[in-house]
Amino acid sequence: MPAKTAPVLDDRALNRATLARQALLTPTDGSALDTVAHLCGLQAQEPQEPFVGLWSRLRSFEPAELSDLLTERRVVRVHLMRRTVHLVTAEDALAWRSRFDAMLRQKVMGVYRDDLRGVDLEELAEAGREVMSDGEPRTMRELVEEITARWPEPGRRPLGEMLVSALLPVVQTPPRGLWRAKGGVRNVLLSSWLGREADPLAPDGSDPVGRTLVRRYLAAYGPATSTDLRSWCGLAGLPAAVAAVREELVSFRDQRGRELLDLPEAPRPDPGTEAPVRFLPAFDNAVLGYHHRNRIIDDEHRGLSVAGERVVLVDGRVTATWRPEEDAVAVTPLRPLTGAERSEVGEQAERLALFLSDRESDRVRVGSP
Repeated sequence: MPAKTAPVLDDRALNRATLARQALLTPTDGSALDTVAHLCGLQAQEPQEPFVGLWSRLRSFEPAELSDLLTERRVVRVHLMRRTVHLVTAEDALAWRSRFDAMLRQKVMGVYRDDLRGVDLEELAEAGREVMSDGEPRTMRELVEEITARWPEPGRRPLGEMLVSALLPVVQTPPRGLWRAKGGVRNVLLSSWLGREADPLAPDGSDPVGRTLVRRYLAAYGPATSTDLRSWCGLAGLPAAVAAVREELVSFRDQRGRELLDLPEAPRPDPGTEAPVRFLPAFDNAVLGYHHRNRIIDDEHRGLSVAGERVVLVDGRVTATWRPEEDAVAVTPLRPLTGAERSEVGEQAERLALFLSDRESDRVRVGSP
């Protein structure tokens, strides 16, 4: 009997699935904490961007809700996926951080290999941990100043980057990341901030975190290829985790023939489902969370997603960029908009302007391509 051919999902079908998983098709009634957890974290290298990310996804969201989660230590800012700063729940930070350790070290060494040649990284980590053990938040410069006499050759930047984004599990403390707050990066050990060490890797090499990440990623981003999964998190060794849970998954093909994996009961809406206009913050993982991004952005505009441009989804696809101005939201379409599209973009931009200005201004400027 011939093998059954996997169903094909075209870009529009994948688009609607992504929007549904990302709470961009229908806003969620869930809490900010639940949404951060579901999305496996929010990209947060620009500290104010997660507020827009949640505003776009929650039916009701006030900035104080996220600020309170940070000060209450229920969410934290950590280097994680792709060695970029992500806002994740405290529980996920503790459960996942050790699994990311090797990747984080590799990423930093890829930049500073020559500078750090001859440096014993375990010795460097121990020195940094000793300095940070008092639980006092420090800037990277303050940390390096206390150990640089032992390693005068590499320079402060390589030592600091290796320590705070790879060797030491650290959290960036508030006021960094609070609504409308300004503050430089100050680091404290994750264990000091949360009162518990990060979970160790499984001693038997079974990689339960890898299996969890496969399931959690597909719940928030699927259907997706294994290459998409790797691009989202940056981790090696995931084929074994995928193989371990494959019997739990269903398989599809995209219109280019690539295998897509998914959870059986995850939402896959009708491709004809209408998609409302949505404004996304810089570096949003709804775009960056894939290697194959055709489901949401055209190849000719792909560079926008890595350049930090804030984008507007029209009919589910990146169709404009936007930026906050002093008292307005300015939108620049990437193609001519229909009258109905321009009207809906303007309405959503007014809502966003009110949110960003604490309801003091609804000024909008929609330009031309």
